[in-house]
Amino acid sequence: MYTAAALVYPDALATSITLPMEILLAASQMASLRKRGKPQVRFLLAAPARRQLTLGTGITLKPDLTIDQLPQLDLLLLPAIWRSPLPTVDAARDWLPSVEGHAATGTKICTVGTASYLLAETGLLDGKPATTHWHYFDRFAGRYPRVRLKTRHLITQCDNYYCVGSVNSIADVMIHLVEEWFGSRIARAVENQFSPEIRRSFSGAAYQEEPLTSHHDETVLEAQEWLQEHLSTPMTLASLAEHLGLSVRTLNRRFRQATGLSPQAYLQTLRIALAKDLLRHSNLPVNDIAWQTGLQDVSYFGQLFRRHAGMNPLAYRQAVRGKLFAPQDN
Repeated sequence: MYTAAALVYPDALATSITLPMEILLAASQMASLRKRGKPQVRFLLAAPARRQLTLGTGITLKPDLTIDQLPQLDLLLLPAIWRSPLPTVDAARDWLPSVEGHAATGTKICTVGTASYLLAETGLLDGKPATTHWHYFDRFAGRYPRVRLKTRHLITQCDNYYCVGSVNSIADVMIHLVEEWFGSRIARAVENQFSPEIRRSFSGAAYQEEPLTSHHDETVLEAQEWLQEHLSTPMTLASLAEHLGLSVRTLNRRFRQATGLSPQAYLQTLRIALAKDLLRHSNLPVNDIAWQTGLQDVSYFGQLFRRHAGMNPLAYRQAVRGKLFAPQDN
């Protein structure tokens, strides 16, 4: 059984608690059918004190236990904060060490909106990518200069830390976790219940800290971020080198040392990953997908895709759609 918990504080937004709770409990019910009816997820509400709490929006919640009483967790959720996060940050100083304790044991921690302030306050996000509610970008960056704020992404993930910029995007992270815990079939079934429209996947929507970006060459990290943000724009190595203030030769050398790939090869992996995501989760024609990945030559796009995926784009779409929309067992 997986154990998840949400912290409850006076200015928490209830939707950022109830939506993840319902998604995970729906997945638990579906998974329990294969486990002789035994629940597969336990979801707890925890607060600094074990008493009924009326949120700023007027909704009343009753915690199951105090923060200090929480057991070992698989997921700890810090819900979005209504209006300014600073009063909540000030009030949280007594219990933030408990969050650090759960982080030290390998618990996944997910913040919603300005709850990223709470995680940043502990120092756990120093040197790591994160995001927050768009209205607080400048203030967050000023207060936590050591955090690598990603203003172009609604979701970031590094190690066991997930930051979500909006309440709506928490659903994408929860579906991602459902797939990790119970597999793609249950994840797609839950997703179709809560969000039947075709959405971008977690991997397509999130900024993820992966091995290729876990090195310490800040200039190469800047190059990687620039490439990620300009996927739909035709790019030359010379223009990237000029942007970074490097020679083409130096850029190639440092990029290979840091990632094991040339800048062009790295860019191709990003473009193919985006193309796969769009083929799987959108109805865009292949020509439009080629343009969105910065490859206006559709013939070359097809050749490049086949080289990476082992099949042409239409065949790939048919293959993954067949798995995605396969009939479910009754």
